[in-house]
Amino acid sequence: MSPRAQVYCLGLFFILLGAGLVAYKSQVLSLPITPGEYQTVWTIEAKVEFTARGDAVKASMALPKSQANMEILDEIFSSSGYGFTVENTDGHGRATWTKRRANGKQTLYYKLDVYQTEDNSTLEPLELSTTIERPDWSGTRRASLREAAANIIAESWQKSSDNESFVGQLLKAVNDPNNKENLLIRNSLSNQTTTQLSLDLLATADIPAHIIRGIYLEDDRSRLTPVVLLEIFDGEQWLVFDPKTAARGLPKNFLIWQRGDKSLLDVEGGSRSRVRFSILTNNVPARDVALKEMGSEQVALLDYSIYSLPIEQQSIFKFILLVPVGALVVIFMRLVIGIRTAGTFMPVLLAIAFVQTSLINGVAIFLLILAVGLWVRSYLSRLDLLLVSRIAAVVVIVVAMMSMISIVSYKLGVEQALTITFFPMIIIAWTIEHMSILWEDDGPIEVLVQTSGSLLVAILCYLVMTNHYIEHWMFNFPESLLVLLGLIIILGHYTGFRLSELLRFCHMRMQ
Repeated sequence: MSPRAQVYCLGLFFILLGAGLVAYKSQVLSLPITPGEYQTVWTIEAKVEFTARGDAVKASMALPKSQANMEILDEIFSSSGYGFTVENTDGHGRATWTKRRANGKQTLYYKLDVYQTEDNSTLEPLELSTTIERPDWSGTRRASLREAAANIIAESWQKSSDNESFVGQLLKAVNDPNNKENLLIRNSLSNQTTTQLSLDLLATADIPAHIIRGIYLEDDRSRLTPVVLLEIFDGEQWLVFDPKTAARGLPKNFLIWQRGDKSLLDVEGGSRSRVRFSILTNNVPARDVALKEMGSEQVALLDYSIYSLPIEQQSIFKFILLVPVGALVVIFMRLVIGIRTAGTFMPVLLAIAFVQTSLINGVAIFLLILAVGLWVRSYLSRLDLLLVSRIAAVVVIVVAMMSMISIVSYKLGVEQALTITFFPMIIIAWTIEHMSILWEDDGPIEVLVQTSGSLLVAILCYLVMTNHYIEHWMFNFPESLLVLLGLIIILGHYTGFRLSELLRFCHMRMQ
């Protein structure tokens, strides 16, 4: 394989590898590809209240778990003076608060942060019991009750084609105020809720069913009681229904708190227990949500990344990662456009200085120091000093000028000029030396050309390095360095005409 083919293959390999890693972090790890993206996070607080009788207390509450379209980011348990444990049994989590002695009104808190995903898949399969417990409607007094239930079931069965449609017809009959059988059952069971009546009828029809407790995610709601839905087994999967409207499917903004027939709250040693929910929304940067979601998982691409460094080092790398972007700009401007600069990568260093001082102040300070430095260098050349001593003397003078400018700007209240110390002093000293030699060899015109070219490229590097999108991509997707490396390798083999040369010789083409 020829060197040119190797260059293009290697460059394309790095570009595809970097782009693939960026796509993986964006699509799989959910890191935002653009800056300023926010994610709505729901903060839900469960307030457990009960009255203790002065004895030992044990309170147990069901805990929610992540579902297909909901992800739990954080959980906080508040139980001052109580022992606390979390137990997991058959896929169901329960929080347990215990205390040796408690008296009077007690309040416990559980808070979690969740956010909604775009996943529209069905409920996660759980090992839920399909055992059917038929209602006790025996006895001669309940003969009419059994007959009414059988009529509702038979009528719903005739109007349906499978278990799913049967449940929908059954729930409509139970909620129909004009249905005679429904009224008869309700009159016989005055304390029977619509949900419990539906469960009894489904059990009579040999269809496994249980309730789902949860809450609708709506902003700024307080003192909410859990909403109850029905979940039935059609022989292959569990299906969700609203017992009041017979609507099929789990609502998109519904957070499942508990699945199954276990109680939501159990309190031993207390009475008048209840759970109330409060909901509040917050707009959180999407990157923070993604990092928090992956925080509990050892994702190698994040575990061995800049995010694992201390904050102080992260801020340093956030700035360093922009240097290769400036290097790519310099290479493009020199090799493709043909702009001459003083030094190979001096424009990048100048751009770094401009980032610290702001563009206008940085350009003004650079031109001032360069002008004074060239004048001093011309005087030192008359003294016939050696090269090392001459450059060292220029460095001392540059530092002295920086100090003087900083002091004067501070006294005048111009705070932007205080960041002058970020200028690369050695580079400026070498630039002054280079410009002096260039002045002696090629004259002032070439000095002006290279100085102007260096400033132009430095300004372009500054504009690219301070772009919000570039800053976001390089810090959150450092794999982009591979893309830059591939582009630099490909540009490094460019041997065609530069744009400046095409403009220079355009008159020859016209002839």
